Amino acid sequence: MFHVGGARSALQNWIFAKQQGGVFVLRIEDTDAARNKPEWTEGILTALEWIGISRDSYEGPYFQSTNAGEHRAAAARLYESGRAYYCDCTREDVQARTGSKFQGYDGYHRDLGLAPGEGRALRFRTPDEGATVVVDLIRGEPTFENKLIEDFVIARGDGSPVFLLANVVDDMTMGITQVIRAEEHLPNTPKQQLLWEALGVKPPVWAHVPVVVNEKRQKLSKRRDKVALEAYREEGYLASAMRNYLMLLGWAPSGDREIVPWSVIEDEFRLDEVNPSPAFFDEKKLRAFNGEYIRALPVDEFIDACQPWLTGTGTIAPPPWQPEEYDAAAFAAVAPLAQTRIAVLSEIVPNVDFLFLASPLIDEAAWAKTMKDGSADLLDAAVAAFEALESWDADSLKSTLEAVGAERGLKLGKTQAPVRVAVTGRTVGLPLFESLEVLGRERTLTRMRAARLRLV
Repeated sequence: MFHVGGARSALQNWIFAKQQGGVFVLRIEDTDAARNKPEWTEGILTALEWIGISRDSYEGPYFQSTNAGEHRAAAARLYESGRAYYCDCTREDVQARTGSKFQGYDGYHRDLGLAPGEGRALRFRTPDEGATVVVDLIRGEPTFENKLIEDFVIARGDGSPVFLLANVVDDMTMGITQVIRAEEHLPNTPKQQLLWEALGVKPPVWAHVPVVVNEKRQKLSKRRDKVALEAYREEGYLASAMRNYLMLLGWAPSGDREIVPWSVIEDEFRLDEVNPSPAFFDEKKLRAFNGEYIRALPVDEFIDACQPWLTGTGTIAPPPWQPEEYDAAAFAAVAPLAQTRIAVLSEIVPNVDFLFLASPLIDEAAWAKTMKDGSADLLDAAVAAFEALESWDADSLKSTLEAVGAERGLKLGKTQAPVRVAVTGRTVGLPLFESLEVLGRERTLTRMRAARLRLV
């Protein structure tokens, strides 16, 4: 699944490339076979397209595995130039000597002159003196003392290059000039920068955007938090709301505003204005954002946006009614009412299911709370009054039920509660009288009579 933090970084890269007249490059780093499947790659492409990064607006996808020859050639050059050496230490050997110079590997094989061989890893010879300065557009110039950087592995014992080297070689091969990525990669950056320099190429410009955290200020974790972009899409978040919100994770447009047109974000976003502090992914705020975007849709666009949840198309779970029970005209009639009441599109189903089911789905807790003493008498009176109505419209239904309640000393709220539960199965939902008008006289009265019989 495509992590929301990855989506944020992708948007920032994409906008920056457009602003600079450059090219956004999508590379799938697929050398770890256990974490690489074609359907996952397709999921990334689909997720990018959903948030507005269309497939014709970037280069790729490229696959790291196709550049394996260059990775091995770079490792050989580093060895031949004396910038790397072979080591046959086991993990246990390294742990046994930890603390003599480093917290990790202590450089034991640095000057032993081991030749390449089975099970021998290739390590980069980190300079003993000086420091590596990372020029970062967001964080200034983080400085790392070279003596504190261990001689890190660049190729495994079987000869396969590790990610650090493969990533650097791929960037060189593709002519990457700017790298915008998450803060969690910053500790790797001095090692990668040393590799760039050792291979005789100027490093790219770095920008490490803030890590995305949850309400406990813990880094978002796929094991603990809802982080998959696809999950939000299938719940009914609009792409426009999601990408607006993602861009606010560490940055803000000018003025006292957050919900702004995408054109404003594209124009105003600046990397050097990104706040380096951790960015809180507030799902409640995102939900509120989405509600604002839903309410701003023209009604016909809202109706179209709801269709996957009403018809069960694509990856959306089917609704509780049969396809032939769905009435598009009935939904269109209540759509303006529903549009003001939902924050995500999936919420449309429980708001309108009473229109399409043969009988309502009864919320038993709502029934027990509402259908108390006096409810049977009230339903009898309401059925009789509704049967006598000449015009079946919301205003007539409301005034008629108000009169029924007044005769019993009840305000409209108390009077309409049993009717709502009888007809819709719930205590909350769309405006009752407009709903009854669309549902129709026969179906409304049938449900009210059925509820009355249940109270016997």
